[in-house]
Amino acid sequence: MSARRLALALVTAAYAARAAAQPPPAAPVDSLAAAMRGTVMDTLPLPKPKPVKPVAASDTTGPHEGRIGRKSGDRHLAYRNTGSDADSLWPVKTAPPLPGSILPAHRIVAFYGNPRSKRMGILGEFPPDVMLRKLDDEVAAWNAVDPSHPVQPALHLIVEVADRVPGPSGKYRTRHDSATIEKVYGWARSRNAILFVDLQVGQSTLQDELPWIEKFLVRPDVHLAIDPEFSMKKGGIPGHRVGTYDAADINYAIHFLADLVRQHGLPPKILVVHRFTVPGVTHADRIVLDPNVQVVIEMDGFGPPWMKRDTFWRVIKEEPVQFAGWKQFTKRRNDDPPTPRGDILRLWPVPLYIQLQ
Repeated sequence: MSARRLALALVTAAYAARAAAQPPPAAPVDSLAAAMRGTVMDTLPLPKPKPVKPVAASDTTGPHEGRIGRKSGDRHLAYRNTGSDADSLWPVKTAPPLPGSILPAHRIVAFYGNPRSKRMGILGEFPPDVMLRKLDDEVAAWNAVDPSHPVQPALHLIVEVADRVPGPSGKYRTRHDSATIEKVYGWARSRNAILFVDLQVGQSTLQDELPWIEKFLVRPDVHLAIDPEFSMKKGGIPGHRVGTYDAADINYAIHFLADLVRQHGLPPKILVVHRFTVPGVTHADRIVLDPNVQVVIEMDGFGPPWMKRDTFWRVIKEEPVQFAGWKQFTKRRNDDPPTPRGDILRLWPVPLYIQLQ
């Protein structure tokens, strides 16, 4: 082989080696046009909300008679010392919280939504300055009713929206661009608030979606939320049926966050899992906790107070994981009437994560 051909071969090999060493390109963020087709966007009519499923008749008779349902009142099993065997399961016995942990010393009060939709939640319903003043007021109200748990304010941003069409990815989900996330992150920092990035994976998986959001999760004040309702692992179109996560999925998210904490020397992360049906989280007793991740199962249903207490009893109290959360809707069409803060504080376990939508 001539010297010229040998040199050319060496250069070609060097370029090939360099290309092989490069990581694969990141999946592109879906276009704004795709984002505007998302199930929570204003450009499509929203599906009629599905109310929380009332407790079965078998739960309102026999040993639970009068302590579940519309007429339960102060005897409701979601409260403490009303005869529920689940009282003794709380608080969940875990390792002591690590330095830098937010829970259980504080209560998180979060405004939920997406700035591209006024319908999705309070975060996007109002101009940022108005929304943040409302957050200040909510924080002050919770500090007044329970000064023993100082409030950590938060913004809870849906960064990936389940979609009714396959979209460019073919996975029925739309990722929002980094600029949107940075904007809301800036709003959070202006109030010393933490940020939750919420994933609605559609027909994708946490394994495919978590690496995309890792660049934000490595920040000490950014945490994760996942929504089983829009995890279509059993097939179907988001919004047409209710999805699910298994304990194995939640364990994957816990392991992913714990690795970030260890690798980057971060304070413990918080993982919020929305839940309003029993099948929404399967095998909850197999969720494996890690001291580097604090897990909140949030009661995500809506309805009058008695109905929400039914759901809380069924999906939170009866199936303990670690910490409890409560969704509070700001519209009467969802919560009519809203559950008073004092009644929320009577629940057992007492919710330490309050989300307003």
